[in-house]
Amino acid sequence: MDNYYEICIPAETARQELLVAELSEMGYDGFEESTGQLKAYIPEAHFEENELNDLLNKYCLTYSKSIINKQNWNQLWESNFEPVRVDDFVGIRASFHPPFAGVSHEIVITPKMSFGTGHHATTWQVMKLMQELDFTGKQVFDFGTGTGILAILAEQLGAAAVLAVDNDDWCIENISENILVNNCKVINIQKVESLQLDQRFAIVLANINRNILLEYSKELVAALLPGGQLLLSGLLVEDEEIIRETFSGLGLVYRKTTERNGWIALWFSR
Repeated sequence: MDNYYEICIPAETARQELLVAELSEMGYDGFEESTGQLKAYIPEAHFEENELNDLLNKYCLTYSKSIINKQNWNQLWESNFEPVRVDDFVGIRASFHPPFAGVSHEIVITPKMSFGTGHHATTWQVMKLMQELDFTGKQVFDFGTGTGILAILAEQLGAAAVLAVDNDDWCIENISENILVNNCKVINIQKVESLQLDQRFAIVLANINRNILLEYSKELVAALLPGGQLLLSGLLVEDEEIIRETFSGLGLVYRKTTERNGWIALWFSR
């Protein structure tokens, strides 16, 4: 695992949401949003200074950068990690936090770099939509699993089997730890570089970004069983039209859009 660059960008909250989306496209895979400042993280080997300058110059923004050694990452992340609650449905915490009271489900995660701690509006919304689906006895596919939080929740909701895939070694390591911490039994983790499936699923979860969802739209639709449900996120409000057009054009039935802090999640059925 490489060392990481921490990029600190002074930016108003409304601008941070847009920056997270664009930086994600550039390979940044960890973010901390706070009042007046966004911190973004990228492996040292993937950092392109000219690309970052081009992006921030577009918005007349500046930045500072520093190196975070791999061995220091957990300490940094733990110092900033706060529990997350999705209404009374699910609570997400680290092992050093006390248990939640009054939630139906609780997930304990190792606070590493992987995207999907529940803090981001996209992860929060997918979990909220999952409350409306029946997972009992279902085959579930989690595309771009990150921390594995959605896969873990799917198992807790009664899924018979969950295939969780990602293309990042750090994510695979992180989800492997998280499924052990949460005593998961039915999650199969795979590292993949592309989406080639030989089975179909009753529920597909894909919380990534617009470009990846569009690139693999046909494969995601083909992965659904008749009557299957597809939840998509990692999307900004302005992405809704093209996502709805694309997946409806592939034969899915649009069900619902949710919005939180400028980010959206969409629900389709086959």
